[in-house]
Amino acid sequence: MRGEDRRAAAMWSYVRLEERVPADHPLRAIRAMTDRALAELDPLFRRLYSRRGRPSIPPEQLLRALVLQLLYSIRSERLLVERIDADLYFRWFVGLELDDPVWHPTTFTHARDGALGGEVAAAFFAAVVGQARAAGLLSDEHFSVDGTLLEAWAGQKSFRPIDERRDQGGPGATADFKGRPRRNDTHRSTTDPEARLYRKGDGQEAHLSYLGHLLTDNRCGLAVGGEVSIATGDAERTAALRLLGPPKRRGRRRRRRITLGCDKGYDARGFVAACRELGVTPHVCQNTTGRRSAIDERTTRHVGYAMSQAARRRGERVFGWLKTIALLRKLRHRGRDRVDGIFTFALAVYDLVRLRTLTAERSA
Repeated sequence: MRGEDRRAAAMWSYVRLEERVPADHPLRAIRAMTDRALAELDPLFRRLYSRRGRPSIPPEQLLRALVLQLLYSIRSERLLVERIDADLYFRWFVGLELDDPVWHPTTFTHARDGALGGEVAAAFFAAVVGQARAAGLLSDEHFSVDGTLLEAWAGQKSFRPIDERRDQGGPGATADFKGRPRRNDTHRSTTDPEARLYRKGDGQEAHLSYLGHLLTDNRCGLAVGGEVSIATGDAERTAALRLLGPPKRRGRRRRRRITLGCDKGYDARGFVAACRELGVTPHVCQNTTGRRSAIDERTTRHVGYAMSQAARRRGERVFGWLKTIALLRKLRHRGRDRVDGIFTFALAVYDLVRLRTLTAERSA
């Protein structure tokens, strides 16, 4: 029997929004882990938000919306707000009822800039890593470090001499820079002054960029540390030492030396010596092209060295997810602090996806 094509819209719905989401939907597990992390951030929110004035967007709903934006590769806040307004799954995940109004995109953007400060993003990331540690998914002994280039939201024509006067020639006066030397010590971007002209290797094109740094655990490939720095030649090695930190920052002395897998870019005598002072065994890929490596057979002869070299490639999967799914290949934020905030938050979302997969495998 053919069904009737009714055009009149129903005025009432007697099905709760919670019942419209299937019990085995992937978002359910991610929502549960996100809520546990946000519960740990409640003291921080109480300290950051004033008790007076007009209520803003609840930070819990704001961060849940940002999780959805990264998970579903939504490129703008306006599209995200439209999706939340129309998609029942998105409304349920954020915490809005069917009749609740959705925020204006401009209001959401301003609230996001305030909530995604380094303190909030770092605290959310630490809470997610704490869940992985409580589940026994971190080894605390074997790590890998890597860096990637994050192209800044600034064009090549904005990279102009620092001492250039604004009243000489107008905005297009220096548009043609062919044949003119451009260096970071004499030029700055007028769009994003903290971005630097940088390239990862010989023969590659230089872009206005930042450097993203990642510390991963070798057991399950989870991100346990990350930050964004100004793009310089030694930034990757300096950031790796900051991510490791001295033993006192970890709250206890290391009973056993930890290992750190690295690529050829970290093969420098100063970096290797600094790692050993921290109680870290540097499993650095040897760079013997026209030079002598900073490590020798005393390190490379062990089986653990080969295992670290195999495990360090898991960090490339994290960067691949960040650049393709989280849309960080071309940044949409300006300034190192904002870029660092979204980078750290994206690492937390990646860990949420991995944690859902790992816990599902355990329960199967």
